[in-house]
Amino acid sequence: MITGAAQMDGAILVCSAADGPMPQTREHILLSRQVGVPYIVVFLNKADMVDDEELMELVEMEVRELLDQYDFPGDDTPIIVGSALMALNGEDDNELGTSAVKKLVEALDSYIPEPERAIDKPFLMPIEDVFSISGRGTVVTGRVERGIVKAGEEIKIVGILNLINISEPTRLRRISYAVF
Repeated sequence: MITGAAQMDGAILVCSAADGPMPQTREHILLSRQVGVPYIVVFLNKADMVDDEELMELVEMEVRELLDQYDFPGDDTPIIVGSALMALNGEDDNELGTSAVKKLVEALDSYIPEPERAIDKPFLMPIEDVFSISGRGTVVTGRVERGIVKAGEEIKIVGILNLINISEPTRLRRISYAVF
């Protein structure tokens, strides 16, 4: 959960409507607070397994209280009730399937503000990790600090020995367009 979290503008907290908040729910909220995730939208999953409306309200109340404990605005946080399984199966008889996922996307768009990015500055992505994938070669990962990179655009990779220019990498996955 924590990998890459420091650059997130928001998070989706998925909690079972059937089971309510579990110990890892609390841990994920705490980690989100500690790494500076500013906004959380909640998805109460498995709602198709809950027949009791009072139980659903109790789970929602518990989640809101947990958010409040870690200085997230529990009363203002959007909570969407649905079933990921129903959505995957294309079902939406009671608006818990595909409609719930659409509501989740709408909540993300409306609740989490558009982040300000320094796209007018030169592209800069410090490399955070390098590893080898069998059959694919060496892979580097990092966080884009600023700028934009487009497919076919020349980028400079600063290494230990020399400066390397790559404009048409043959062994790297191509980027169609990226703004970070």
